[in-house]
Amino acid sequence: MTETVDILVVGGGINGAGIARDAAGRGLSVLLCEKNDLGSATSSASTKLIHGGLRYLEYYEFRLVREALIEREVLLRAAPHIIWPLRFVLPHNKGLRPAWLIRLGLFLYDHLGGRKLLPGSKGVDLRRHVAGEPLVPELQKGFIYSDCWVQDSRLVALNALDAQEHGAEVLTRVECVSARRQDDRWQVVLRDLRNGEKRELAARALVNAAGPWTAEFIEQRAGLNKAQSLRLVKGSHIVVRKMFEHDYPYIFQNPDGRIIFAIPYEQDYTLIGTTDVDYKDDPAEVAISEEETEYLCSAVNVYFKKQISPADVVWTYSGVRPLYDDAASSASSATRDYVLELDHGEGRAPLLSIFGGKITTFRKLSEHAMQKLAEALGPLGDPWTADAALPGGNIADADFDGYLRRFKQARPWLPADLAWRYVRNYGTRAERITAGAASLADLGEDFGDGLHAAEIDYLRQHEWVESADDFLWRRSKMGLHTSDQTKQKLEAWMESHHGDTSRQESA
Repeated sequence: MTETVDILVVGGGINGAGIARDAAGRGLSVLLCEKNDLGSATSSASTKLIHGGLRYLEYYEFRLVREALIEREVLLRAAPHIIWPLRFVLPHNKGLRPAWLIRLGLFLYDHLGGRKLLPGSKGVDLRRHVAGEPLVPELQKGFIYSDCWVQDSRLVALNALDAQEHGAEVLTRVECVSARRQDDRWQVVLRDLRNGEKRELAARALVNAAGPWTAEFIEQRAGLNKAQSLRLVKGSHIVVRKMFEHDYPYIFQNPDGRIIFAIPYEQDYTLIGTTDVDYKDDPAEVAISEEETEYLCSAVNVYFKKQISPADVVWTYSGVRPLYDDAASSASSATRDYVLELDHGEGRAPLLSIFGGKITTFRKLSEHAMQKLAEALGPLGDPWTADAALPGGNIADADFDGYLRRFKQARPWLPADLAWRYVRNYGTRAERITAGAASLADLGEDFGDGLHAAEIDYLRQHEWVESADDFLWRRSKMGLHTSDQTKQKLEAWMESHHGDTSRQESA
């Protein structure tokens, strides 16, 4: 008899992981498959912000902005270890948007979302504020407002982990080869890309959360006609050595109407982005162009005394946003809202395809996805994620600093910077990494640069880490902080332990 699940989710980005989590928490049988690593495409290539989207107000996207502003605080409470508040500085450039328009936008931004935890906006004299010091002297007036930072690819992994802990099966390096309707079921073939093994199963519903490959999945894997258009937009970022000493990020206006962020990043760096360029090529091959690098350097050079050039760039990343094609004239003005398309009918198994969306609204998107599926499958239980912590986020009163202090006090042998990194990445789950340890030596092999086998073992057992890159660039950004020697040691160790925990263990 063919194995049957209620919902098969194709795609292990933030939307797929969020939907799998929501569905599993309602008691449904769920299987999620991802052909690469979790969050390996668009979801790890964001600007790392949980934000309302200040600039979307100019396009009258009030529903999207309001939903995103409300979600900021929901997510901040759910994951205070990987999400934290930031105070953005917006210098007023007299040649661009007028000050009254910015004030109006910030007033709306402060009040649209029922803000409770985050402070409101205010004007600032950049001649007297620390954030004015790195800026060119012509910039004398500015504004400060609140948004939040997120470790984006960790957010994906924690949603997948929570899905699993609620009973879902999560498979990485496994692709959906084909899906064919047979009356009220989908007959699906999966293939393990490690060894080529195939697995056949049936699903009551299919969720297409394939991101940039959403349209391709509909046409090539599900064998259906494409019903909606995707607009693929490339966004690229550059990382340079730290350009200023304080903790305030900047949002800069550009003469072309776009905005550019310059954000303190990974202690030693500044993250600058993003671009918006229509993209027609293979999403798997996306990379920054020379023109984009020049554009980002030039954009921030208008504002900073310290000038940068492409030679100063130490790392770049690019992603393809799978936006719903609303026929907007420019890539930057294309809607960031999401569209959920349900293909079903009497006696026909439903296919729900996800178009668009932004990382901030993934949880609401997941709830709306369950509402859409209920139209085809009948009642699917009540929403539950609004008040639920993500793994490691069960920190009393979302008090990260208080929890970190207690964690360090209980482990006086653990270096302060390592304790901070463990708690910042894993929250209360850091206790599992250090369980039974009374010294650094108890954390297992030391690869250098603060990497120990206990952390990697935890990630292999609980977060689907199978390669050094999974850890260095997605579960963390330790790739920016580790020497070539450390990377080589880690890769060799991973290779020698390959297969020990190649299958995700139940937490």
